Amino acid sequence: MSINAIQLIQSAMTDGVVRQLAGRFGLPADATQKVLAAAAPALVAGLMQKGATLDGARSLFTTILSPEVNGHIAEQLPRLIGNTNGLSQLEMAGRQLLERTLDRRVDVLSDEVALQTGVPAHATHAMTGIVGATLLGLLKRHCLEGQGNAGQLPTLLGHQLPVIAPFLNDRLMAALGLGGVGAFAGNILAQLKAVSSHIDHPTPAAKPAADASPSIHVPVDAVVREERRSHTWLWWLLAAIAAVLAFLFLRGCQGEQSAGRVGAHNSVDAAVTAQPALAPVQASAVLVAASDAAASASAASAATPASSASDAQQPAAAVVPTQDSQLSFIVDTAGKPTLTATVGSEAEKTQLMDELTKRLGQYNFVPNITVDPATKPADWLAHFDSLLPLLSLPGAEVKVAGTHIELSGTAADKKLGWLDKLKSLLGTSYEIGSFDVAHAVADANENFRSAIKSLLTPDSSCAAADVVKVLNLQVINFASASAHVPASAVDDLKQSARVLNACAGNGKTARLEVAGYSDNVGGEQANLQLSKQRANAVRAYLVKTGVPADSLLAQGYGQARPVASNDTASGRFANRRIEFVAQQ
Repeated sequence: MSINAIQLIQSAMTDGVVRQLAGRFGLPADATQKVLAAAAPALVAGLMQKGATLDGARSLFTTILSPEVNGHIAEQLPRLIGNTNGLSQLEMAGRQLLERTLDRRVDVLSDEVALQTGVPAHATHAMTGIVGATLLGLLKRHCLEGQGNAGQLPTLLGHQLPVIAPFLNDRLMAALGLGGVGAFAGNILAQLKAVSSHIDHPTPAAKPAADASPSIHVPVDAVVREERRSHTWLWWLLAAIAAVLAFLFLRGCQGEQSAGRVGAHNSVDAAVTAQPALAPVQASAVLVAASDAAASASAASAATPASSASDAQQPAAAVVPTQDSQLSFIVDTAGKPTLTATVGSEAEKTQLMDELTKRLGQYNFVPNITVDPATKPADWLAHFDSLLPLLSLPGAEVKVAGTHIELSGTAADKKLGWLDKLKSLLGTSYEIGSFDVAHAVADANENFRSAIKSLLTPDSSCAAADVVKVLNLQVINFASASAHVPASAVDDLKQSARVLNACAGNGKTARLEVAGYSDNVGGEQANLQLSKQRANAVRAYLVKTGVPADSLLAQGYGQARPVASNDTASGRFANRRIEFVAQQ
């Protein structure tokens, strides 16, 4: 059931289809091709992550075979995008399927694709949905034609890694919530293999092994004639059968020993020959390492066939949960909440969705729920009743991380008393508080001033990576809609300039990008413009204090690449940031 998903997409999205799409969105064909080339591998990576858990693989297979997925999309694509109505329906269907499959808003990915390709966001949003609908349709057709099953899906997905890795980057992966390319490529194959070894595989009916031991045909009448005779012949017959079975057993053992010797020889050959050349990109380097590891594991298993049967009975190493479960929500003025959550299993996701549907109604909330096996059990699910009233409170903002609960918006209004209510309901097992901007800025500044001392010593490092690690501890808390450097940030920026000037004076100039980001409050274009103005303001201040102008580049990214959920005040505070990035 192995395929190349990217080749399948390319075969469906022919040059003619690309030209059609380009015409629909008023874009050059090469710009359209760039969007497709960025979105398709990222979406395949998202499907791989979905299939990396037992429940996720089963859920993904069910979605692929669902009636909403068009298995004939490859032939119908030119007609579907031939008119505005068909194009709109295809885009919407694809986006809905992707959000159901990936458990997150697909706009975050298409926003990043827009930034990386320079194509307007409205076009990348639409084309990402179209690529998603096409990918799922092609997978459906392949599964139906090959009579594939859920047990084969993780292996099929694992085969895509060498195909997509060269086209991935950390920013695309972050938009999917998958971390960096290196971590993804280093872990995903083992996760998919573990799922494949545990998921149910339909077992074909066993064929009779007539050739291995020919049966002995005894006439029925002969048995009747011998009924009254002595049964001595029966013992001889049993002894003969036992001898035949012993012979077959010994011959099988000898065959296994021979195979073991061949396997050991092959493993030595593999160790000698599997010396990959250095890859030109990081993703490829990680991929080669992963492939070598897989090859070594394969050779080792071939060298020890006698133990393979017992090893197969041992479960694959489970992912050890290390991250706290997360829940955050924001309630609009009409009392409709939008929730973002990360839980450790499909069962927890189902439990959360069932609770929300039962209490609020199927269409009265917007969920963005991700399943990550590395997430600890969500203890707050057992106390969900205590949080339910806040889900209908207009303007309420709540963030739950493990046993920490943060209130903001109307949920933190002292007059409503929700802070004290939750403390009473949940007891001392939960740490409950409200977000305070001034306190957060003070804490960040204290951490920065402590850390920057290490960069002001005579033997301190001027490596750009070391410098930005410290500079990014400071918080430049601009006033709302303002690009003027706030007074609270002046002292920290002066210390930053001292470090950069010292490095430049020693001939070790650190070249940095000053990157500006915003939260999602306000219009997308307005946020992009404001983030650029803030980045330029910080760069100008540093240059005014003596930092070489040619060592600093300013760039604004608007609300792209959030580092926290925008559902809460603390999340928006974290996303409104100036970030220093090391440049080559």
